[in-house]
Amino acid sequence: MRRMSGARWFTRRQVGFGYRPATWQGWAVTAVAVGAVVTVLLVLRKSAAGPVAALVVAAAYFGIAALLSRPGRRPSPPTPGVEPAPRVAPVATPPAAAPTAGPMALVVDHLTKRFGERTAFEDVSFSVAPGEVFGFLGPNGAGKTTMVRALGTLIAPTSGSAVVAGIPLSADNGTEIRQRISIMPENPGLYLRLTVVENLQLFAGLYGLRKPAARIDQALEAVNLGARGRDYCGSLSKGLRQRVGLARALLNDPAVMFLDEPTSGLDPVAAREVHDLINGLRQRGVTVFLTTHRLDEAERLCDRVAILNTRLRSVGRTDELRATLFSRSLVVETAAPLDAPDGVFATSTGVESWRSDQPAHYLLTVTDPRAAAPAVTRALVAAGADVVSIAESRHSLEDVYLELIDEDPEAARR
Repeated sequence: MRRMSGARWFTRRQVGFGYRPATWQGWAVTAVAVGAVVTVLLVLRKSAAGPVAALVVAAAYFGIAALLSRPGRRPSPPTPGVEPAPRVAPVATPPAAAPTAGPMALVVDHLTKRFGERTAFEDVSFSVAPGEVFGFLGPNGAGKTTMVRALGTLIAPTSGSAVVAGIPLSADNGTEIRQRISIMPENPGLYLRLTVVENLQLFAGLYGLRKPAARIDQALEAVNLGARGRDYCGSLSKGLRQRVGLARALLNDPAVMFLDEPTSGLDPVAAREVHDLINGLRQRGVTVFLTTHRLDEAERLCDRVAILNTRLRSVGRTDELRATLFSRSLVVETAAPLDAPDGVFATSTGVESWRSDQPAHYLLTVTDPRAAAPAVTRALVAAGADVVSIAESRHSLEDVYLELIDEDPEAARR
């Protein structure tokens, strides 16, 4: 909710009823009203008119408070273990142009964060489409979690601009942004001596949700914990606690969800359940910003990935990154080493070069694997070779990651 223009002496309470002073004038009016009530009760303590006069003073006070009040802001969604950001000057609004058509869920434009002389990340720009699962990868200390904290309005960026869930990132817009996003840190930060439902009720109150029972039931069903609501969180496995953390993040029905290492320390079965939940969020149209060290996880889940090491090294789909960084190639295995591999491969259409790292194994650089594979097979058969296998060489996201990080001199100094 945007701040009203002009100073108001009182703020309407978001939780509960009544008003609270917002300025020194409001505190002065409150002190006068309290003094008047006490004086009336002392002077007229033996008269039936005393309570009536006190009620009249109280009614006048609440009337003044109502006239000189502004709407209360909703409480900021909590992130366990993280203190809210101090009030700072607004960050400039980014340009309206977006890389793709339609409104973006996230737009980051030349964002930088420094802590004194240390740079967490620098000059980072990217955009994330609504409903996209966006992977954010990088080594320890690369600035991934700091980026989440900045986009989640928990800390202020040093320079640059961003739009989060359609709202320009600024100190004044922090409350409104936090109403439309949620952040799940690596450690969910649950109260172990409270039940699952009690934890969610507590956080629903901090979110300012009215009558949250229905939202809690929906969140528990979404993470398949409907039958575990009365269990104490201390009795749950780490995988189940992660699911409770996801349920908590779903309470405010976020447009953008930031997940920081959601499968860290989980066994394969629990990790797969979290993967299913993330896929379910994608189907519901929730934008997921996922930081992870598990490259196989990112390759399986993410529509696109960004690789960060203080500066952004690359952004794109994994197949696009592979095509950019690596030549297309075929891996050929024969039953015995070829007598004259140069002659065999030179006559094959589409083969640009070849090398052999071990006997009877050949790596061919080709222009188009689908067109070159039949020609290579025919040439091998014509040469009398027994072909064991021929397949396109596929580089994993790990290969892409290591290629980008290895060529970065900053990574070598970490």
